[in-house]
Amino acid sequence: MRNTCLIFTFILISSVLFPTQSQTFKKVPKQYSLEIGPRNLFSHRNITLNNTNGFGALFDYAWQLSGFDGTKNASFISVPMGYTILPGNDAATERISMLNYGWTVRHELARNKKMIPYVGYGLFLNDLKIKGTEGSVFGHQTEFDFGLNFNTSTRLIYFVKLQYSYTSYPRFNEPERIKLHYADIRLGVRF
Repeated sequence: MRNTCLIFTFILISSVLFPTQSQTFKKVPKQYSLEIGPRNLFSHRNITLNNTNGFGALFDYAWQLSGFDGTKNASFISVPMGYTILPGNDAATERISMLNYGWTVRHELARNKKMIPYVGYGLFLNDLKIKGTEGSVFGHQTEFDFGLNFNTSTRLIYFVKLQYSYTSYPRFNEPERIKLHYADIRLGVRF
């Protein structure tokens, strides 16, 4: 048994150190995205709010996962960081701000066209702050989006997307969580 393990280890190390075929490494394509647009808080539960409209911005760093040779639709995984502000609807309402970051996956639904539709899914951590309230609360955000990429003759790709977000925050000594539902329209550029 010991000799078999030694032989197996020697073969494994030899195949790693002295490969029989030449290895070609390719650099994975990357994309940077910048987006901005209005946000609408259309539903909330277990919190008193008078904030319904605001705006958000997001920066995204993505790696391509598939579709390298153009025969399949491209897919990307990304690390986004965004910030949202929801000012109050009246003078008595405090401003709400949210910082979010996490992971998103984006699948293009066509290839080699001027306009390419895509769908996306994201999981984020979300830090909610209310002006005038000490501290903040961390929650979970799930996001779904549908958009269109507009390819240009340059490296720039413009896009528009509609997204839905669900965010949940814990409350101390309470079984029910704070729940917020958003709809966003975002305009952006990828490079």
